[in-house]
Amino acid sequence: MPDPVARSALLQHRPINVLLVDPDEYALEKVEAGLAVSHAGVLQVEWVGELSQALARLTRGGLDAVLLNLDLADSQGMVTFERVYALAPDLPILVISAEPNEGEAFSSVQAGAQDYLVQGEMGPSLIVRSVRHAIERHRLFEALRSLSLIDDLTGLYNRRGFADLGEQHLKLARRSGRGITMVYFDLDRLKTINDSLGHHVGDRALRKVADILRATFRRSDIIARLGGDEFGVLALEAADERSETLVARLRERVDDFNQNRSEPYSLSVSIGMVHLEDDPGVRLRDLVAAADEAMYREKNAKRPSTLGKG
Repeated sequence: MPDPVARSALLQHRPINVLLVDPDEYALEKVEAGLAVSHAGVLQVEWVGELSQALARLTRGGLDAVLLNLDLADSQGMVTFERVYALAPDLPILVISAEPNEGEAFSSVQAGAQDYLVQGEMGPSLIVRSVRHAIERHRLFEALRSLSLIDDLTGLYNRRGFADLGEQHLKLARRSGRGITMVYFDLDRLKTINDSLGHHVGDRALRKVADILRATFRRSDIIARLGGDEFGVLALEAADERSETLVARLRERVDDFNQNRSEPYSLSVSIGMVHLEDDPGVRLRDLVAAADEAMYREKNAKRPSTLGKG
């Protein structure tokens, strides 16, 4: 997870890279023409016209903020914001609209947008000022949120962060009609590692597990250390991936670590998974409990001598 203070300092020494998502193919020309007058070089703006293009661009990184029109050819309304926010929660998003809409403005900001701008009022000074303020507000918010939602050892979300952001993920899945996968991940034999090699080595093992989870899942997925040796992941369904594929990839990365390890331990894991398609009555705690139960079924199926739970 990027350091918000370091990121803010870096932005003072280079142009701000902004993604403009708008159905008007001339939107980029209009924005750049205004900026060229007195703010040349302050913002570097890229344009895409559809949500699918925006999501593809966001996966490549290198952006500092998003100017987002909610009404696109392939997505309309708040679902547009939620899809972008789910993929890039670490970027400030400024919603833009052709006409003022108080209800839409309130809903956008309540959902996590940093600002709401009306296109007819978007002069170059306002754009630059709004983007800069949005980045700063977002940085401060992330810094404050990290104090209570981030696990100090691994840098993943903690149980509270998982609960807060997981509920948002469930709402997004229901609104967008996408399935969601809950993975419960337990590091076997952590107590044995701590007792035989020391707690500092056990901490390294937990950090290695966190690295494996980050490498396996998407930036937009909610990855957390739920406590001790247990981890949870909440992942929105992607068109090109099945839940089973994600879990298989996770096991492969653990195997790769063990085959090429430089540490004095190997990793043994137990994994539980549940997949939810469309059930408005299911709560996050229900998913966690079901995945936890699946994980313990796998753990109990192993020979007792191979575990040493703790």
